[in-house]
Amino acid sequence: MRPAVIACIAALLSPGAGLADEIVSASYFGPTDRYPHGVFGDPVEWGGLTMTLEDGRSVRLTLPSDHVFEDLAPRLADLDGDGDAEVVVIETDMAAGAAIAIYDSTGKLVETDHIGTPNRWLAIAGIADLDGDGRIEIAYVDRPHLARVLRVIEVGPGWTLADEAAAPGHSNHRFGVDRIEGGVFDCGTGPEIFTADAAWSRVLATRLEGRALIRRDIGPYTDPDSLTCR
Repeated sequence: MRPAVIACIAALLSPGAGLADEIVSASYFGPTDRYPHGVFGDPVEWGGLTMTLEDGRSVRLTLPSDHVFEDLAPRLADLDGDGDAEVVVIETDMAAGAAIAIYDSTGKLVETDHIGTPNRWLAIAGIADLDGDGRIEIAYVDRPHLARVLRVIEVGPGWTLADEAAAPGHSNHRFGVDRIEGGVFDCGTGPEIFTADAAWSRVLATRLEGRALIRRDIGPYTDPDSLTCR
């Protein structure tokens, strides 16, 4: 089983606690084998999410029995520019596959469509303002073991998600491995998405320009450490 980082529960938010207080950390709890896809090499995923707030309180959210967090760790990012972080996760419907979901301390704010088929997954590559327009994008690889399509979505006002761009020929995860490789790095000329190519032989650095993904080949893939600035 992959180790969980469980936050200390100082206090639980009462039902109906109104404001989305600032989140300072998040982790998964409730290991479960109810969805034995095994994308990370074992049948265990997660049934709940803990968010720890700035004042020391914590809130725990438990998924319905037909969903799991098919993920390694939650990601914190300020997606709407208000100075407070939201939580970005990979949430899987057992009948419809994976999706990206965004939470705050009040619950789920928005999610992408699920892929549509069980045992189909996506791997988040990174979260950043990729094109300099002041809005945050989420980059991910759609089915990194099958379709191998790099996609970018933009988080808009009112918690809307808009497709920005897509390009085939990318992967950032090997089935059965307990890490997502690459990420978003600024090597001095702005943020780029680092992935392997579909054959895991080359390192690709991809930039979002308008609604296009422009990639450059920066050398051979040798190990996870090669998926970064050079």
